[in-house]
Amino acid sequence: MLLKFSTPRDPAALAAFIRLRVLNSKHEHWRRGIEAASLYHRLHGDLRVPFTFRIPAREKGQEVQGEGWPAALASFPLGQWIADNRRFYARGDMDPERVEKLGMAWSHHDVAWGEGLTAARGWAAENGHLLAPLDAVLQGATVGIWLKNTRAAARRATELEQRQAEGLPVASWAGALSTERREQLEDIDPSWCPVWPMEWQRAFHLVRQHLDEGGTLPLMAGEVVRQGEDLGRWVRAQRLGFDKLSSVQQWMCEHVLGLTSATKEEKPKPRTSQAAKWAMHYTAARQFYEREGHLTVPRNHVETLVLGDGEKVQERREVSLKLGAWVGNQRTRAASFSPERLEQLSAIGMRWA
Repeated sequence: MLLKFSTPRDPAALAAFIRLRVLNSKHEHWRRGIEAASLYHRLHGDLRVPFTFRIPAREKGQEVQGEGWPAALASFPLGQWIADNRRFYARGDMDPERVEKLGMAWSHHDVAWGEGLTAARGWAAENGHLLAPLDAVLQGATVGIWLKNTRAAARRATELEQRQAEGLPVASWAGALSTERREQLEDIDPSWCPVWPMEWQRAFHLVRQHLDEGGTLPLMAGEVVRQGEDLGRWVRAQRLGFDKLSSVQQWMCEHVLGLTSATKEEKPKPRTSQAAKWAMHYTAARQFYEREGHLTVPRNHVETLVLGDGEKVQERREVSLKLGAWVGNQRTRAASFSPERLEQLSAIGMRWA
């Protein structure tokens, strides 16, 4: 009856009716939610509110002010209110002004990302890079594991982008890191996710940092150690294995660090395989047989074998082999030999018993 305007009404009564029965039914709930969310954030430092959480109510006439909650918010279902607003936001049904006013992370994934990114920034500020080892921790945050998982997500995104560029179908982008998040990490350290092993990139960065500070290129193991990395050992490994590096890595080593491949004289002699060792001893045994007419070799006998081109004296080298011990070992291992080896040894007079 109050809304029948054909009859004059008291303006104050009409305003009170509109405020209490029309506006407050929705906006008052929003305002109470904003107030409760702000207080919760002040008390807990976040808005990860359990769904069943309600504002504590007064008991037996006692106020709840001691906990920081005003009596006007008693029993307000803040957990449900937060969940409802996240749902409205996901559907796109929330007013932009409310999104800005509420100012919260709209999913637990966003909260976890924000916390991980903050920890990563802190670790990079202390260490000068974002190439943390797997066991890296900052104030309880497992930065190393977080970065490992994030790199995996970034590489998945790169793979899917490549498939898309080739015109291949992409079933799902689940588990792929968004471009925005990749850029956030690149702003901290452009080399945070290299295509080669992260350990290689970390050692490269530490060597470059050492050189930038006036140090010389370490060439020996134990010469320089930074953040637990033996830079001398790493440099030596790169010089010896220079040919195994990618062209980009070779360029980085040569033009950034001044690191070049080891010379032939510096490289260690290649190890002789077991098959090559056996063949060498067999040659010595055949030489003994051809000279002596038998293979009854004294246990302590040492046979000298000349290796290399016989016409070029400078390329020949002598090798002393403990032939007596070798022949005895062949007898004890006869059961494990292939028929070919048994035949070879028998042909030069091997006595098996």
